[in-house]
Amino acid sequence: MNRFLLLRLWTLAWLTAVWVLLWGNVSAANILGGIAVGLGIMVFLPLPKVPVEGRIHLLSLVRLIGVFLYYAVESSVNVAWLAIRPKAPPVTGVLRCRIAIKSDLVLTLFVDAMNLVPGTMVLEIDQTRRLLYVHVLDMGSQKAVDGFYKYVRTLEKKFIAAFERDSDWKPSPLHFQEYERYHGVLGDDIATPSDGRRDDKKIDDEREGDWT
Repeated sequence: MNRFLLLRLWTLAWLTAVWVLLWGNVSAANILGGIAVGLGIMVFLPLPKVPVEGRIHLLSLVRLIGVFLYYAVESSVNVAWLAIRPKAPPVTGVLRCRIAIKSDLVLTLFVDAMNLVPGTMVLEIDQTRRLLYVHVLDMGSQKAVDGFYKYVRTLEKKFIAAFERDSDWKPSPLHFQEYERYHGVLGDDIATPSDGRRDDKKIDDEREGDWT
């Protein structure tokens, strides 16, 4: 079986499982009903195809999960402390960060991961310029702001290593023209310095708003 058929079968199995869980009873009738409903959804309400433009590296994926869990636990502790500490509420705000992730699918996973970490919430995604506007719970010090950007860069590198390394990247023929449109403005002239730190605000100021 080819990859497309396997994906279709997986989708049908998932929809069937959801149907059975909604009924709360595993029976032949519920399973057959789930298959019928799943087929109806796939035929009459098909979702748009999501292009897969890289490949999964299992070891890097395990590292990504480890880093994500670390930040989730660390942020949970920090948020709990901010809630009970005998001081004024923390200074909150919105920070902007540029993401080097090229695939829309991987970018969606990245944003989901950020939203699952306590203390951060992605408010807006500028898909064209690959900019995220993130509400940050604690912006009370430069150390806290630097820590946020360090967290974003670390998570970004782990996602790229796990899903879209340069050696594996191939733009999908499903949206090749959109690839040129959306990813051609990322700024191929922007390179991460050798020390691994990238000043997004400085880069934006140097561009003076010229994104063409």
